[in-house]
Order: sequence, then C-alpha cells, then structure tokens
Amino acid sequence: MAQLISSLIKWAIFFGILYLIFTNFGTFLIILFILVSISYYIVYQFKKKIREASSGNGQHFKFTFNGQDFSQANGANNFDFNDFQEQFRRGNFQGAGTSFGEVPKAKEFFGFTSDPTKEEIKKRYKELARKYHPDINDHGDELMQQLNHYKDVLLKAFP
Repeated sequence: MAQLISSLIKWAIFFGILYLIFTNFGTFLIILFILVSISYYIVYQFKKKIREASSGNGQHFKFTFNGQDFSQANGANNFDFNDFQEQFRRGNFQGAGTSFGEVPKAKEFFGFTSDPTKEEIKKRYKELARKYHPDINDHGDELMQQLNHYKDVLLKAFP
C-alpha cells in the first residue's frame, strides 16, 4: 500500500510539473504569436505607405538629368557634358572639402584669367612659393598654406 501511494505521489508530481511547463509554455507561445503578429502588421503598413508614396500618384519628386538641359541654357555653352562624364568616371571632382566658389578664388590667387593646364599651375606655384615662403618674407605661414590649398584645388579642377 505504501508503494502504491508513493507511486501515485510520484506520478502526481510528474503530471503537475508537466502541467506547469505546458501551461506556462503555452502562455509564452501565445504571447510570442501576438507580438510577432503585431510586428508583422506594423511592418506591412509601413511598406504599404512607402509603396503608395513611390507609386505614380504625382506626389513624389523625380529628378532626371541629361547634358542637353545645360547646353541651351541662357546661351552659355561653357558646360561640356562629355567632359563632366569623363571627370566623374576618373573621380576628379572637387570632392569633399572643396566648395564651388574655391576654384575662382584659386584662379584669382594664382593670377589665371582662363583655365590653366597642369604645367602652368606647377610653374606659377613655384613662382608664388618663392614669393610667399615664410623664410623669405614676413607674411607668416598663412599665405603659404593658402597657396598650397589653392594649388590642390586647381590640380583637382584642371587635371
């Protein structure tokens, strides 16, 4: 009789533990399913809004560019689209750190009135380096730093 009671207690404990595991696990699965469903719904709605915004409803902006847009503007034919594409392909842009207004400033600093060649830039740089070198003049280091910076700007702009 004691063995039967002991066996029943063991089985009761075993099934009690199974009941606790599966009821808590079941609750965990239900909560997990609800969270996944809510997340999926939020992502679905977000994607739907993006799709609607990019559809042809006329409320989005689309930029297109071709060289023809610049060739007839104001009668100025200074822009050569093929040269632009070549510069882009080679990566010879004025890049980060060089603003659009620096090329004219650099040309003015060097004394160029037209677009210089690489050799002209180097020749004029040597002349100005002799003029602005801090060991020769009392101008300090500022003019030499400015000369070096503008040399880099011109070499990038006119390879």
